[in-house]
Amino acid sequence: MADVPLYAGFLGIWTLIPESCDYEQGEPPKEATYRIAEDGPRLVFSMHWVDSKGETHQHEFSGLPNGEPMPFNGGELADALVVHAVSARELTSSALSRGEELMVAQRQLDETGSAMRITQIVRFPGGSSESNVGVYRKSAAT
Repeated sequence: MADVPLYAGFLGIWTLIPESCDYEQGEPPKEATYRIAEDGPRLVFSMHWVDSKGETHQHEFSGLPNGEPMPFNGGELADALVVHAVSARELTSSALSRGEELMVAQRQLDETGSAMRITQIVRFPGGSSESNVGVYRKSAAT
């Protein structure tokens, strides 16, 4: 029997519960889906959302879930990415620039594994930060 990776409960397609959003930075999306899938040893995070003006956006990134900084082509915003399977109920990713953490996304599963709370924290020069929170419902497996 193969070992089940710590992040296994996060794999699948997740749908945003719009009324769950609590945003300190920007406007929350009207709707969103979030997919976490394996691609060999990497985890691929794919996000699709419709903003408050009705415009559609998408973003995708991937990383090894080993907690180690890996080179990342984030332009001026980030040069490294860390993906860390903290536990069976917590999966984080952090964007770094010159070793300094600028953004972290904390993904936490509820006790049933059917809801995922994502808290995204952006750190600003001078030590201040803002966070955006949304809860997603699992809609399908990968």
